[in-house]
Amino acid sequence: MSQKLESRDRSGQRGKLRIGNDWNAITIIALSQSNPLKAIAELVENSIDARATSVTIVRGRSEGRHYLEVRDNGQGIPRDAAGRPDFRYVATHICDSVKRRLKVEGAAGLQGEFGIGLLSFWILGEELTLTSSGTDDRAWQMVMRKGDPSYAVKAKRALFVEPGTQLRIARLLDGIRSLSGEKIQWYLAAELRDRIRHTGVRITVIDKISRKQYAVEPRQYEGRLLHQLPSIRAPLGDVYVELYMNERVETNRVALFRHGTRVFEDISVVDELAKPPWTTRHLQGHIDAPFINLTPGTRSGIIHDEAYSALLDALLPLEEKLIEMFEAQRRAEEEQASRELMHTIQRAFREALLALPAEEYDWFDIHSRGQRGSGSTNRDLDSVAELTVGATEPETGNVKQRQFFEFAGPLFSVAVSPASSVVRVGEQRSLRALPYDRSRRRVETDLTFNWEVVEGNGALDQRHNQAVSFLASTEPGLVRVRVSVHQGDIERLGEGLVTVTHELLPQVGTTMVEAAGLPGYTFESAPGDSWRSRFDSTRNIIVVNNGHRDFVYAGRNKSLKLRYLVRLYSKELVLRNFVGLPPDQLLERMVELSLRTEENL
Repeated sequence: MSQKLESRDRSGQRGKLRIGNDWNAITIIALSQSNPLKAIAELVENSIDARATSVTIVRGRSEGRHYLEVRDNGQGIPRDAAGRPDFRYVATHICDSVKRRLKVEGAAGLQGEFGIGLLSFWILGEELTLTSSGTDDRAWQMVMRKGDPSYAVKAKRALFVEPGTQLRIARLLDGIRSLSGEKIQWYLAAELRDRIRHTGVRITVIDKISRKQYAVEPRQYEGRLLHQLPSIRAPLGDVYVELYMNERVETNRVALFRHGTRVFEDISVVDELAKPPWTTRHLQGHIDAPFINLTPGTRSGIIHDEAYSALLDALLPLEEKLIEMFEAQRRAEEEQASRELMHTIQRAFREALLALPAEEYDWFDIHSRGQRGSGSTNRDLDSVAELTVGATEPETGNVKQRQFFEFAGPLFSVAVSPASSVVRVGEQRSLRALPYDRSRRRVETDLTFNWEVVEGNGALDQRHNQAVSFLASTEPGLVRVRVSVHQGDIERLGEGLVTVTHELLPQVGTTMVEAAGLPGYTFESAPGDSWRSRFDSTRNIIVVNNGHRDFVYAGRNKSLKLRYLVRLYSKELVLRNFVGLPPDQLLERMVELSLRTEENL
């Protein structure tokens, strides 16, 4: 009976948790910080919490040992009743920081609260020496060693006592020696960005090994600062947001801060925030939530408590607004890209049409060749370059005054028009040299010309004029013609090919085709239909099916999409302007036009 009562009493015991092995707990805490740069940042934050206005980090080597020092001009270690630095309190009150009590009493601007920052020296080096002065202006030192549960305090002999605190970690670990001054500077610039800005502290990194010195400046974000974002308010406090929109780059990140100190470099590493807009890589900046609670050991994690839930709820309106802004930006970029693509395509077609036989590709006049006389084949090719292509608005009739930048520069290149032509044996073909400057403006002054047949049989008249007539021989073949254009000391060459044949391709029948210049294009989504494009003659535009599988495939990159649209253009223009040709000849024309156009992309 007594045994049953005893067993019942034991099963109902209550008590409090306590540390079974103090030194084992201290060892676990000291090794919990895995990031050496974060450990250095915590040492600097101790200086900032001590109201330092200047902090100097020194990386060097002395007596064959690498060391790291952190010096500041702050208030130093709090004093004991005798006026000396109270090192004993620091060493015997791990996990009981005085800063936590100061925060409860209303002190602001303090970051540390766990009383374990000094222990992070274990992942940096073998020995820590902490120096501070007492009220008698005498320097005192505390020495702690990695893996040693004891500490020692002694007076330091010095001619002059430096204000603040000096911390030295000697015999750095092998992996820490590679932390250059530049790496430390870049990390602190991001990690302590807002703490530096708000406190005005000057942080300097002196790298005696590489003989360089760095000033730690708060990191500057790139991109367009986003204004008019919704205010983020949570029951536990307000959230500060500073975001910049940028081009999509994989290195773009939004960081999570607490009290001006970075917790996460990328907020999307948090499972609940691994979603748009934080994963779009269009944003730089940070979000500062001062009320969240951090994991004590590393201070690089968030405790998933009520404060964390409040932050997630508060961010919802901001996420909706950012997604809306991204969608508007995407539409604007697509419209801009479409305008740029249209300009590129139309310019390429204009250049291609200059290079192709005029009587076969004369698409700029109001009516087609079927209603013109045969004299239209000698149309002045210069007029083609002056016409506006892709015009979708009616002409106003106004003539703009020529601007200064419209005047051509020095000769840069020359083209033969047409660059490729076909002529029947024994007949003639007109050829013309088209000189350009670097910006593809026509050059017209101080030019001399010299034409020659460099391959094949044929004759040229008026060899020193800009326009010449080529007389084909009586035998078919391929003839290469070259023109040399001089402008002062500048010489440029252009070549054209003339195919001499017994038979020409069939010509277009008599038709009435209205043409208002090269058309523009628009999109229509019809993913279930097989058509890729079609010509809308009433609006003079080509309608492209952006739901077709080929468009989706080509849309993976700009270059592929551009060539796909060029081929759709070639198809539609050939079908519209070569009415009556058999299918095989239509395909021949499409290949010819596509080849010449893609050359000018």
